[in-house]
Amino acid sequence: MSGATFSTICGVPSTSNRVETGAGSLVCRLPTCVRSRRVPQNNPVSRRAVATSDAGPIGELPLDGNRSQTPRDNPGAQRDKVGILLLNLGGPDSLDDVQPFLYNLFADPDILRLPQGLRFLQPLLAQVISTLRAPQSSEGYKAIGGRSPLREITEAQGSALESALRSKGQDASVYVAMRYWHPYTEEAMEAVKRDGVTRLVVLPLYPQFSISTSGSSLRLLQYLFETDPNLKHLQHTVIPSWYQRPGYVKAMTDLIMSELAQFESPKDAEIFFSAHGVPKSYVEEAGDPYKEEMEECVNLIMKELGKRGVENSFTLAYQSRVGPVEWLRPYTDESIRTLGRAGVKGLLAVPISFVSEHIETLEEIDMEYRELAEESGIHNWRRVPALNTNAAFINDLADAVLESLPYVGSMVGASDSLVPIGGIDSLLEAYDRERRTVPPPVGLWQWGWTSSAEIWNGRLAMVAIFLILLLEVSTGQGIISTFEVPSM
Repeated sequence: MSGATFSTICGVPSTSNRVETGAGSLVCRLPTCVRSRRVPQNNPVSRRAVATSDAGPIGELPLDGNRSQTPRDNPGAQRDKVGILLLNLGGPDSLDDVQPFLYNLFADPDILRLPQGLRFLQPLLAQVISTLRAPQSSEGYKAIGGRSPLREITEAQGSALESALRSKGQDASVYVAMRYWHPYTEEAMEAVKRDGVTRLVVLPLYPQFSISTSGSSLRLLQYLFETDPNLKHLQHTVIPSWYQRPGYVKAMTDLIMSELAQFESPKDAEIFFSAHGVPKSYVEEAGDPYKEEMEECVNLIMKELGKRGVENSFTLAYQSRVGPVEWLRPYTDESIRTLGRAGVKGLLAVPISFVSEHIETLEEIDMEYRELAEESGIHNWRRVPALNTNAAFINDLADAVLESLPYVGSMVGASDSLVPIGGIDSLLEAYDRERRTVPPPVGLWQWGWTSSAEIWNGRLAMVAIFLILLLEVSTGQGIISTFEVPSM
């Protein structure tokens, strides 16, 4: 194949409820925009793009950062203050926070994707699901110390990024914006306003883009930009994904090399990349570029390993699936069993979609999957640590921020995009026309032949679907599943 195609994902705001200690507060989803492009394997930065501003096209920009035309001037240059907004998922700070954290998660329409006619049930469904799942999730958090370490690690990453930028001659303030727990995105943006930031770089801490991670946070941000008079004219740019950056690839390769060296027979160890999964429908129906970006990321890392003389066999699998619908395959648990049956004795687990330690690395991989590997006959097990504040990784993020600053206030889209290049509104409109949700079973909506019967059949069907959804998400059994649980 000559290159990889990445799809554009956009959406418009809608509402969901969020709680901190059980009470609801209104929050909205926000739009996402990720370029659709074809990347030649032999020259990933040779493509050109069209940059647009509020006034329309302002010229062609090469995506390697060498400008052929200077982006529009920053009207606040005389008091320029740069801010970096780190987007992450968030996690409970204590066991008491687990249920409200889960409520915020399932109240997000990008996580629990209901058919149009059932969206009014989302707050109630989120409350029921979070209440039922909280005891099980609490056990997982108990196993890793009673809380998520994500906030502490993300704040440390922010401090390290500030220092790295300062060493490169750029003063900037870093703000942590969590989607489902403190510090919330809204809290971070209040700090951005209070500090008088004039240029903002939005940096999701997800190497690969997905509508359920970066996309959800960007929807909320866009809503805040559109509804807050103090943010409407804040110049900003988004780095939607950065898995292909040489510094990130080399940092991951360094960690893999270090762990491989600990095996008695390094060349015989299986390099096992485990990524957070998403439902297959997200990719095939909603156009999520996550799978393609993940596969390219793994290929780039293996290519770098090859340059260092490593030719080990490798596997890419997806973890954390929920419910009976098909998620991205192959599944991590099934792949481990398959490798065990094939006689693999050494396995190096690489958490590829995570840059911070959290429950999916510390509990799911380190405990659940390690136990499964041993049961499958794989007794030589090691795991590559998350990047956290790895110096090479932080330095590369700093370079990414510096490279993005000339484009603050501009929108860049690939010239061969599969969606129209233009203003954000037109891109969002184009995406929403294609946005799909998993429909309810057809049979439930075809009862009766009279108008009166159809009305009652519709009401009964709505109740039935709610009960089915409730049963499925609480037990993992059922006939409908339209959501994913992202990394916590």
